[in-house]
Amino acid sequence: MKTLVIDSATEACSVALFEDAALIGGDWRMLGRGHAEQLVPMIAALPGKGQAERIAVALGPGSFTGVRVGLAAARALAFAWGAELAGYPTLSLLAAMAQREHPGEAVTVCTTGGHGEWFVQAFDGDASPLGALASLRPDDAAQGAGTTLFAGSQAEALVAARGQGTALPIWPDARCFHLLPDSQITAEVAPLYGRAPDARLPGAA
Repeated sequence: MKTLVIDSATEACSVALFEDAALIGGDWRMLGRGHAEQLVPMIAALPGKGQAERIAVALGPGSFTGVRVGLAAARALAFAWGAELAGYPTLSLLAAMAQREHPGEAVTVCTTGGHGEWFVQAFDGDASPLGALASLRPDDAAQGAGTTLFAGSQAEALVAARGQGTALPIWPDARCFHLLPDSQITAEVAPLYGRAPDARLPGAA
């Protein structure tokens, strides 16, 4: 089975095409902005224009726009191709990537959130969550961290705030999808925003 993987939830944007667990094509770019303009051309440049029987997409947390761009592309292509649609948490992929370099070691993933906060979640040695995803102020994240290995876009800042630990400043990469445990892949494809929305409907409690 071929699987197209789409990851545009963070500052990075990446795509990958797998035949079972074998990578047959991929691309990774640090965009910051402009995911909507570059994602589809990146997919089209893959072998066979990226067409696959299954599409896996990053659900977040991360950039609100980036998450929505990835989901929209995945849903449209799944409909057009009659493909199976699946999703995975962004921080789970980062944990699996970190454990490729540090096998079996628990890791805290820390990435850029909104309004100066960080998205933080701890994982055990098999890249399974040890606790719930949280959006925390940097000082709260530093005080609550319970591992010595940290990964993600804010890993270096978190280690600096704690004064100790090993930092892996990495961003999600769709080409590493094969590292993700099956338990972290879900058929419930809904965005993980990681924090409450900033805007509320008038009169909402």
